[in-house]
Amino acid sequence: MNQVASIKYQLDCSMSSISARKLWQPDPKFQEQSHLYHYVQWLKENRALHFENYNNLWEWSVTEIAAFWESLWEYFQIKSYTTYSEVMTADPMPYTRWFTGASLNYAEHLFRHCKEDQTAIIYQSEMHSIRHMTWKEVSLTVGSLQQYFTQQGVVAGDRVVAYLPNIPEATISFMAVCGLGAVWSSCSPDFGSNSVIERFQQIAPKVFITVDGYQYNGKAFDRSEVVREIMAQLPTLEKVVFIPYLDREAELPGEANAIYWKELLVQYTGTPVFTPVPFDHPIWVLYSSGTTGKPKAITHCQGGVLLEHYKYLAFHNDVHAGEHFFWFSTTGWMMWNFVQASFLMGATIVLFDGSPGYPDLSVLWQLAETAPIHHFGAGAPYLVACMQNELQIKSEFALSELRSIGSTGAPLPPETFTWCYESIKKDLWLCSMSGGTDLCTAFVGGNPLLPVYEGEIQCRALGAAVYAWDEMGEPVVNEVGEMVITQPMPSMPIYFWNDPGDKRYLESYFEMYPGIWRHGDWVRITDRGSLVIYGRSDATLNRQGVRIGTAEIYNAIQKVKEVKDSLIVNLELAGGRHYMPLFVVLAEGQNLDQELIRKIKQTLRSEYSPRHVPDEVIAVKDIPYTISGKKLEAPVKKILLGIPITKAANPGAMRNPDSLDFFIQFGRRLAD
Repeated sequence: MNQVASIKYQLDCSMSSISARKLWQPDPKFQEQSHLYHYVQWLKENRALHFENYNNLWEWSVTEIAAFWESLWEYFQIKSYTTYSEVMTADPMPYTRWFTGASLNYAEHLFRHCKEDQTAIIYQSEMHSIRHMTWKEVSLTVGSLQQYFTQQGVVAGDRVVAYLPNIPEATISFMAVCGLGAVWSSCSPDFGSNSVIERFQQIAPKVFITVDGYQYNGKAFDRSEVVREIMAQLPTLEKVVFIPYLDREAELPGEANAIYWKELLVQYTGTPVFTPVPFDHPIWVLYSSGTTGKPKAITHCQGGVLLEHYKYLAFHNDVHAGEHFFWFSTTGWMMWNFVQASFLMGATIVLFDGSPGYPDLSVLWQLAETAPIHHFGAGAPYLVACMQNELQIKSEFALSELRSIGSTGAPLPPETFTWCYESIKKDLWLCSMSGGTDLCTAFVGGNPLLPVYEGEIQCRALGAAVYAWDEMGEPVVNEVGEMVITQPMPSMPIYFWNDPGDKRYLESYFEMYPGIWRHGDWVRITDRGSLVIYGRSDATLNRQGVRIGTAEIYNAIQKVKEVKDSLIVNLELAGGRHYMPLFVVLAEGQNLDQELIRKIKQTLRSEYSPRHVPDEVIAVKDIPYTISGKKLEAPVKKILLGIPITKAANPGAMRNPDSLDFFIQFGRRLAD
């Protein structure tokens, strides 16, 4: 059975008879020292609540919703400057409002465990060996940056955007912005100018923080021209903070309103300031992958992510004060925001800027040994790559301090679960998790009280009413279904920026099941309460653990005059592999030769990123459309995975149903 046929088999059959192998069992000491165990005891003593097992606790958390979230408010001793009048309103998703009347500041809670002489940040890059930054240095720099912002007129609600690598300056900038009640947004410098402009233009930023370039995989990438292009397309910009990162002698980007980072720190001094803002005040804007149109500007609130991050970092990652928390990420992925949240638990964050494969795939494991790292996180494709390259981590590194490995961004194959225990460390808590930019958290993931089974995520997170629904909208167990969330959570977006009437918000999550959040993943929930995720059920491209919108592909392809139309899908295959073909309709008189293929790929690489480059470019006569003019990306994906046409698409709703014939035949060839 080949890869496509294998995943088709997994999706179609009932898997209740398949018994996953147990790989790890937490010992009593591990359990009793966990925050989750302590919370259960706290509920007994303070709420007279007794739970026989985790599933009972989870059921309570998603049925007695107000009681659960109020218990977190008290358990984590949230600092509020005003008293809330109501835990949650009776409004349905997505209009539920939380802790109305409360005022707080997320950044203030990040500084709760601040001790001047202790290390706050450990960081390493391709250009710099491992370094340490104390809380004193962080506090002074945050204070200086805030003084600068304030004197430039930045107030609560203003937007500050950043085009930065995963370096301490990014963390410090976010803390300064958040402390003032301003709104943060960031992109990684591997994003092309159009990709950044599409995102930042939507939120009309006042200040722009940027570098001149970065290094990746041993190569220098000068982004000076890209920076100038971005600035030229952001008319609301008033100030620019410039960090010469690639070239220490790099000149300011030709603007009178620009200032060097180091000059700013000399001219402005102060101590961190924390402005109280309402619970639902915006904290940052993250972006969807842009499947339909421009990327959606997903806006979260300070109080919502504060409670959610406390909950997840404590109960599902079990991060303790003094531990070192690492997740390989860029500033353009929500996991970067999530890493900052480990400060809430008194942890030290570990940052890495560069390629995880340079000079070889051992570079991050060396960092884990040296730092040392207690909680190591990465995208599933990285762990799969380590397995495929047959790395024997435990033979090279002791990793005596490593407690857990986190994985997200794509389903982690069962064989990679086994490889982690065989090749990294036997006594290891493997926390596969899944969530998204949409809520800036994981809603299924780790549990320090439960065993780890091969290929399975341990549990549904507390407060996350996650279910698998069949085609009739009914919950199923031990069967693959649509992942839905049936109850509101505080970290759901308060809105999409510049989205009149919440049109795009409602279309994104509530169109299929009114009043129910449809996430766009295929999931199977076992009778044990564990989960297996099978990839996207919609058109979003999950590329090397990073979601990419099809609209970005099409925007770039429009600049290739030889191509008349196009359609792209990504197939998640067995063993953690992916196949992303781009189907193109050529302009009259054109041929798909190697030169044109190179042009298409180079356009995608330069306009957006290497992740946007397809695995194969295939010429077709026609692209399937609905009568209303929408490309049938998700149905084509299902057809290529072998799902019958009667279940994958509705030809009666198409303007050109004959166009599906090619994809049906192509799917059969893939399955042969």
